[in-house]
Amino acid sequence: MSFVIDPAPAPSVAVEGSTARFPVRRIFCVGRNYAEHAREMGNDPDREPPFFFTKPGDAVVGDGARIAFPPATENLHFEGELVAAIGTGGADIARDAALSHVYGYAAGNDLTRRDLQAAAKAARRPWDMAKGFDNSAVCGAIVPAVEHPTQARIRTEVNGEIRQDADIADMIWPLADVIAYLSGLVRLAPGDLIFTGTPAGVGALQRGDTCTVTVDGIGSASCTLV
Repeated sequence: MSFVIDPAPAPSVAVEGSTARFPVRRIFCVGRNYAEHAREMGNDPDREPPFFFTKPGDAVVGDGARIAFPPATENLHFEGELVAAIGTGGADIARDAALSHVYGYAAGNDLTRRDLQAAAKAARRPWDMAKGFDNSAVCGAIVPAVEHPTQARIRTEVNGEIRQDADIADMIWPLADVIAYLSGLVRLAPGDLIFTGTPAGVGALQRGDTCTVTVDGIGSASCTLV
C-alpha cells in the first residue's frame, strides 16, 4: 500500500523484561474513579456511572521523558494512575471475563491543563484540549500480567515530595467493571490503554519539576517538565 504522505510512526510503550514494545492504538481515561478525588473536584461520587475521555495514541511518552511545559496553560496538573494495556479485544465483554483481556499493567500520569478544563466545564464544552495535548499521557513500562492486582499502593511524588498516596482498591469502579462498561460503548482492540482514574491530591506542576508515579508491584512513570 502506498500513501500520499509518509505515515506517522506507530506510538509504543516499553515492556518490562523485553526488547519488544507494546503498540499503542487508543488511550481511554476514566474520570472521577476515586471518591475522594471526585469530592475534591466538587462532585458527588455516589451518583455517577463511569465516564470516559480519550487522548490520542501519540500523546504517550515513556518513563524518564523530558517534555516541554505545554503551551496555553499556567495550571498544569499531575494525575497518577494505574494503566491497563489491552491485549485481546472485544465488545460487550462480560465482567467475569474482563481481566483476561488485559496484557499487562503500568504506572501512568494523566497530565491535565486544569485551567483549560475548568473553562471548558464552565462553558459546557468538551475537554479535548485540556486532556489530549502533546505528551500528555506518561506511561511506564508495561509489566505483563501474571496476576491481576486488586490492591496496590499508588503514589505520586513531585521533586521527591509525596503528593498523592492511596490504594487502587479505593477505585469506585474496579478495572473489570471499567472494561465491561467501556466495551459496551466501543469495541476494545489490542493496543488500547486504559488509564483507570486518579486518587485525591492532584496538584500543579512547574517548569523544572520532576513528577514520578509509582504503583507497588508494577513500576513507575517519571517525567520532567523542561
